[in-house]
Amino acid sequence: MKTIKDLKIVLKKCADPQRAKNSQWFFKTGKGEYGEGDIFLGINNPKAREIAREFCSLAISDLSKIIKSKFHEERLIVLLILVDKFQKADENGKRGIYNFYLKHTKYINNWDLVDLSADKIVGAYLENRDKKILYKLAKSKNLWERRIAILSTFHYIRRCNPKEALEIAEILLNDKQDLIHKAVGWMLREIGKHCGEEIEEKFLRKYHKIMPRTMLRYAIERFNEKKRKFYLN
Repeated sequence: MKTIKDLKIVLKKCADPQRAKNSQWFFKTGKGEYGEGDIFLGINNPKAREIAREFCSLAISDLSKIIKSKFHEERLIVLLILVDKFQKADENGKRGIYNFYLKHTKYINNWDLVDLSADKIVGAYLENRDKKILYKLAKSKNLWERRIAILSTFHYIRRCNPKEALEIAEILLNDKQDLIHKAVGWMLREIGKHCGEEIEEKFLRKYHKIMPRTMLRYAIERFNEKKRKFYLN
């Protein structure tokens, strides 16, 4: 049976100080930046996924300790394990993982951590349930909870159900954070891809003049040049 100690040993062996330094720049960990204070070991995503598969048998009680780690990759591996466990769990297990996730949003504190997990856990769990928690998260003061709200809707967009994504996008139109602008624009683009450009354009025609420029640019990336120029101008 794998243990937390075993995981720490593997991570130490795989750590790359130069990559860690580069990651701290890439994920904006400086004072006042969105990832302020985050610390990296320097492990790439393919390796992190490999390690997560190796340690997928770790119990939730172990994961509750690791999710609070100061090291970004340890939190990343916990989320990868949770996604795997969720996909294999029965209804009780899924509910436990969903509750665990929402209880620990404080530690799901960078865009990659949100993006690899929100739709696969929160979105998936709420598929046939009341989704009011998404609207609450969308109004949170916490940047990452707001990103969880919009990224969770990716689960429904892929199933051609854009309702929640469009409503949450509307809530986030005046958000001050660039990372939210990018996330909302991305989901709008995915609505066009999976649900039809006419649905995306109905939203854009209503809001393109007031939405943040970054949000608009992300949303129209798949449009032809003529249509992109129309919305930009």
